[in-house]
Amino acid sequence: MNFSHIPVMLEECIEGLNLKDNGIYFDGTIGGGGHSYEILKRTAPNGRLIATDLDDDAINAANERLKEFDKRFKIYKSNYKDFEEVLKAEQIESLDGAILDFGVSSYQLDNADRGFSYMKPDAPLDMRMNISQDFDAQTLINEYSQKEIADILKRYGEEKFASTIAANIVKARTREAITTCGKLVKIIEESIPKKFQQNGPCARKSFQAIRIAVNEELAGLYECVVGLAKRLKKGGRLVILTFHSLEDRIVKQAFKYLETDCICDKNIPVCVCGKKQEIEIITKKPIVASLNEMAINSRSKCAKLRIAEKII
Repeated sequence: MNFSHIPVMLEECIEGLNLKDNGIYFDGTIGGGGHSYEILKRTAPNGRLIATDLDDDAINAANERLKEFDKRFKIYKSNYKDFEEVLKAEQIESLDGAILDFGVSSYQLDNADRGFSYMKPDAPLDMRMNISQDFDAQTLINEYSQKEIADILKRYGEEKFASTIAANIVKARTREAITTCGKLVKIIEESIPKKFQQNGPCARKSFQAIRIAVNEELAGLYECVVGLAKRLKKGGRLVILTFHSLEDRIVKQAFKYLETDCICDKNIPVCVCGKKQEIEIITKKPIVASLNEMAINSRSKCAKLRIAEKII
């Protein structure tokens, strides 16, 4: 199966980066290389790109797609949150821009072997972005306690029936291991009253929650956003595309902190913290996909784009 993925809000992201001809850019979630391709094309002849991803298939696809740009890019198999190590390896002190696109790729969802989709009943429960890690969705579902599973479904999926789903998972796995997406979907559907199953697939929230937990998607995200902003040159842009409210909330909070000029207690008459405003938030409200894009690419419907510019 070929790696395919339609980048969401491609033009909006690229415009948001405010590209410079000879700039140095970081793409922390390269996927199939859609954003990276445009960055390299529009910063010719000397623009440079450093990228990371945990998915071997994505890295291979991106290397193939970007090969025309030869020595102007390098992709590391690494978590974007470890950007400091990557930049150190490349001897890069500062960036002209950085982009993070947190969307799960079409390839990952459509490839049954990867076990990301609740619409692939025979797919193995997996959900690993990095297939070389040992921990997967099957391990979580079959070995975590009922309370741990319920907490994950509540925290990362905002699932109101988390306790019932977790209880039924534990009950079902005593009979046989839950090894496929279809088996898990059946348990979830049986745990949610019919009247609450009218607004789309009822397994969506639980699958999102399990995927986030398996890949530790939210751990260290706030610190990463703040750290990347500090690596930007004055005028550099940080562009972040999120696909659910938990991610977006963290990005919004990080931007708010970076935009704040002082974090002292309001009762102190004079600032003693020394905190200075570091960014200007370009998107006071997040940008969403156009109606036309939503019609063409349904995965853009929940996307939110936030952009900030370094001012010091």
